[in-house]
Amino acid sequence: MQILFFLLETVFFLLIGAALLRAWMNHLRIHMAAQPGRFVMAITDWLVQPVRRVLPKPMAQGRVDWGSLMSAVLLAFAYGGLWLGLAVSSVPAEASPLTSMLAIVVVGLRLLARVALQGLMVILLVYAVMSWVQPQSPLMSTLHRLCDPIVRPIRRFVPQIGGVDLSVLFLIVLLQVGLMLLA
Repeated sequence: MQILFFLLETVFFLLIGAALLRAWMNHLRIHMAAQPGRFVMAITDWLVQPVRRVLPKPMAQGRVDWGSLMSAVLLAFAYGGLWLGLAVSSVPAEASPLTSMLAIVVVGLRLLARVALQGLMVILLVYAVMSWVQPQSPLMSTLHRLCDPIVRPIRRFVPQIGGVDLSVLFLIVLLQVGLMLLA
């Protein structure tokens, strides 16, 4: 049963992470023809496009990609429902439908927050390593555009030491603390 939970979480982690990354890339106006845009579009289009069609017109316009964000939330709640369905032996038989719905929402939102924190941590790690190893890589431009809005405010408070920007490391530590609090 533990293997099934692991596989379920892995699949939903990837799908939710892709939907969140798609929303972030669209918010930053990063062209989706380059990687990771093509990958993200390929694995999320099946859900994002129908969600966009049912959104009210004002939500479909603007800088926020509500279709991708709502897709991530729907996937998180689907995960919560499947998780609860598989873990039904641990739920008391007298649990009300309201309790079950609350459990689905809590499990889903917890996974959504974890995906956001861990996904950002992975992007920041790749950004930091690439900036040291291959700073002229074409991927660095995309990584810089993804990370800079988040790292820029931290750079004001974390000084460079010996010419090394430690703001990314500081942010990774903060994200790790957030994950610990979430657990």
